[in-house]
Amino acid sequence: RLLFELYPDMKTAYSISHSLRMIFNNKNATRESGKKSLAQWYAKVGEFGDENFNTVAATIYERQGEILNYFINRSTNASAESLNSKIKQFRAQLHGVIDVKFFLFRLSKIFG
Repeated sequence: RLLFELYPDMKTAYSISHSLRMIFNNKNATRESGKKSLAQWYAKVGEFGDENFNTVAATIYERQGEILNYFINRSTNASAESLNSKIKQFRAQLHGVIDVKFFLFRLSKIFG
């Protein structure tokens, strides 16, 4: 509380980021209600006027159609991104791949 009293902009920034989190945590939200909630969130960001939040809001707005698909069955591609990250780490440990067939074989044995 003391921090928010001393730095009201920090309180506003926290509130805006928390409200975005709550949009996606709402179990009853649909694609349409998510779109309305995001529109309200964009308005809050615009009122706040912080460049960093404006950048995030612009990115979300550009990808809004894809992001709103989350509300259809509440799933993300996080597991695929995690696997891609593991493959990149594995490939980096090998310092390049010479035999692609063997590399794919090892991937299937380790991550398959």
